Amino acid sequence: MEMDVDLIFRIAAIGILVAVLNQVLTRSGRDEQATMVTLAGLVVVLMLVVQEISDLFELIRTLFDL
Repeated sequence: MEMDVDLIFRIAAIGILVAVLNQVLTRSGRDEQATMVTLAGLVVVLMLVVQEISDLFELIRTLFDL
């Protein structure tokens, strides 16, 4: 359970950081860089989630001895 909360906090921290950087870049007129920062943040979060899903499937395979 502790790892789940840690994952949620990591995703929230990345989201806050990306939102702040996006606002700063957008207000300074760098819309393309703001979009790239948002996409990079999305990729990082997706990598975290995919790793957790992979661990879940590995646990299920071990549990059912597949």
